[in-house]
Parts: sequence; structure tokens; C-alpha cells
Amino acid sequence: MKLNIPVHKNEEYPAKVVDLTYKGNGVVKIDDFPVFVPNALPGEEITVRITKVASHFAWGRVMAWQKKSPDRVDVKDKKYIQTGIAPLGHLKYEAQLKFKQHQIAELLAKAHLDEIEVLPTMGMDKPYHYRNKAQVPVKAVRGQLETGFYKRGSHTLVPIEDFYIQDPVIDKTIVVVRDLLRKYHVTPYDERTGKGVIRTVMVRRGYYSHEVMVVLVTNTKRLPMEKQIVDGIVTGVPEVKSIVQNINDKKTNRLLGDKNKTLWGTDEIHDQLLGIDFAISPLSFYQINPQQTERLYQTAIDNAGLDGSQTVIDAYCGIGTISLAVAKHAKQVYGVEIVPAAIDDAKHNARRNGIKNAKFVVGKAEEQFAKWQEDGLKPDVVIVDPPRKGLAESLIEATGKMAPQKVIYVSCNPATLVRDIQRFAEQGYHVTKPIQPVDQFPQTTHVESVTVLERTEE
Repeated sequence: MKLNIPVHKNEEYPAKVVDLTYKGNGVVKIDDFPVFVPNALPGEEITVRITKVASHFAWGRVMAWQKKSPDRVDVKDKKYIQTGIAPLGHLKYEAQLKFKQHQIAELLAKAHLDEIEVLPTMGMDKPYHYRNKAQVPVKAVRGQLETGFYKRGSHTLVPIEDFYIQDPVIDKTIVVVRDLLRKYHVTPYDERTGKGVIRTVMVRRGYYSHEVMVVLVTNTKRLPMEKQIVDGIVTGVPEVKSIVQNINDKKTNRLLGDKNKTLWGTDEIHDQLLGIDFAISPLSFYQINPQQTERLYQTAIDNAGLDGSQTVIDAYCGIGTISLAVAKHAKQVYGVEIVPAAIDDAKHNARRNGIKNAKFVVGKAEEQFAKWQEDGLKPDVVIVDPPRKGLAESLIEATGKMAPQKVIYVSCNPATLVRDIQRFAEQGYHVTKPIQPVDQFPQTTHVESVTVLERTEE
């Protein structure tokens, strides 16, 4: 059967933008055939050139605007859109927050759950310069060592000095490191040949502590001109507390290798979240936007309604961020996480903060839940903060059998959240409060949220 596709590659069509996808691309319909157009906003009238045609949709590029959206922001630097650093950078911030609220509401409506209300998204006063960690690739561009970011869907490095959504001190630190690497002729890694020294520069900065860690990821055991580079970083970055070499000598897409060598200062830096002090090492997972993480987790804790008498389980506990904050308000907390290093960090952070009522175990959340359920553990509250793929059905079933009064679901993916709400309903759990979206990643399409589910039948 021949498909009747109304558009052809390289041809231009007048069109009106009718929607925005969850990835932030404009949608136009040509004879009901959807065309996805980056940098186009709902309500705009455009001339679109077709760049790629598939059987059920096409991609296009804006050639001209006949009418622009009042929500459009002229992005000073096109690099932010090109590289995907700020895919919503061309949309006014108030409209970004509405887009995120609408994303969740739309998915609920599709699942016939429109009775569940979605509150306005909690935004930031300054929705930029918020990232406390940068991992920037290092590449030779026209014979010169450059740091920057890859163009979307490619391995072409776009040199960038101001990353817009990162802590400005981190941006300055990257420039200091880049200039030292240039000065001492350190060669960038070439993934085609497997030769070269420096692969990535990672910088972390504590939001409250202001402590800076610089991690130089190398393809070699030795860092040439190590002493001069270290001295240069110490002089050029007054807040630096830790300089680490991470060795990644494998042909891999992984950013970090397993071996760290502290070249100067301490092995870890510190920062605070909800009044708890966290140690952060090069390999530690730590929330990228501490201001909004505090609001997200505080919302979760407030909704758990703790008075010191409850037993709480924290699935996907990471380095113990939620668990340790909850421990102050609960009788006993149990955390589970699949990454052994994260559990080591969680135990270390519990000891450093003198928290004795939190127990951490390494394991797959769904398997550990089944074990806890068999052991007769009876939690009052279960907090889940899963990865994008959401919860395993077996974890939802084990939760149903343990029968906590409340489940607090911290989600980073509205699609899997909606699916899991439906699965929880089969276990007798229903959403009892409006869902609260939180903007953890301004200028991007990501949306986090907190949902309260309560047991409504015996």
C-alpha cells in the first residue's frame, strides 16, 4: 500500500504552528500530516522547509516567520538552541512553566484521569546559572584545543565559554583550565584514533559552601605538565578545594573511568541540602539544581505528613538525600539503591550528620521491596524517586502488599508517572491531592513533580 505523504524533502510550505512536543519542537500539520519544527512556537505562522520525511511524520526548518508568538524570546546566542543546552531558551519563562504544567495535564487527560488537578509549576526567580556541575568535552577544532558542547545529534563540538544555565564560577573555571591546557600543549583525545590526553573537564561547585572541585578526565595514566597545570588552577580559581585526575583509558562513551587520583587538596567537597551536609566525590551522584531540589524534596516531605512515629521506605535513595532529610521527622528510614558507591556515600553522609535511624542497602528496588515485604516490614510511607523509565510493576505490587497509608511519588517523567498512577490504582491507591510540578531544569523540556497517592480501600 502506497502511503499518501503530502510533503516532499527540500520543498517549502506555508504553515501555522499548532502545538509544542514534549521535546520542545513546534508541530505544524500539512493536510493533517505532522511536521516537527525546532525553534517554532504555537500560534506562529511560518514558511517551513522539509528536511526529512518518514512514513508518518516529517522534520522541517523555519525559513521565515510571517507572525511570531508573543511568548518568543530572541535568544542572543543560537548555540544554546543548536546544542540543546537550552532547548526552550526561545520561550518566555512564564510560558515554559505553563508548558510543563500542561505536559502533565495533557497526559492525564489522555489516560482519562482528567479529574486529577495539576498545580502551576514551581519556578525559579532566576531561571539560569543554576547548574552546580559541568561536564564539558575537550576537542581539537581547527587545530586548537576547545571546550564546549556538541551540536544536537552530532559529534561536532561548538566552542562555548558562557553556558548560560551553569554557575558562572564554573564557566570561568572551565576557561582557566582550557587556557592552561592550551598553554602547556596538552593534546585533546581523538575518539577516531584513540590517541590524545584530555577527554573531559568536570567542575562541581557547592551552592552553599562555594567549594570547587576540578576533575581532569584523561585517556592516559600520566598528565603531562601536571605540576604547572595544578599550580595554574590553584592560582586562577580562588575557591578550588580539590583537583582530581580521573583515568578513563577505554574506548567508551562513559564520561568517567573508575580510577581517581587526587592531584591537590581534598578527595571530596561539601555542600548542604535541607540543612544536611553532603560529601561529594568525583563519582558521586548529586542533584544538579540544589535550590529547586530543596523545594521538590520539601514538598515531598511536607506531603508525607510525618510526626516522628512513622517508618519510611525511600526507593532509589541515591546518596541518601531524601532519606536523611526524612530521618529527622521519622522513627526509622530504609533506603535502597542499585549503585554501591551511592550507598557508601549515603552511609558516610549519615555518619557525618550523626543520623542513626537510617538504614541503607544495595539492590534493585523491586527485588528489595519484595524481600522487605516477605520479612513483614510495614512502612507507613513509601517515597519513590525513580529514573525516567518509572517503576517496575513488581515494585508497585510489593508496595500494595506492604500496604503503607501513603506513597509519595517524585517523578522526572510525566509519561511513566501517569502509567504508574494507573498501576497503583489496581493496588487500591489513588491521587488525593493536586500534582505539584517543580522546574528543576529551567530552559529545558524536563519536568519534575510530586504526587501523593493514598490507600483508599482495604
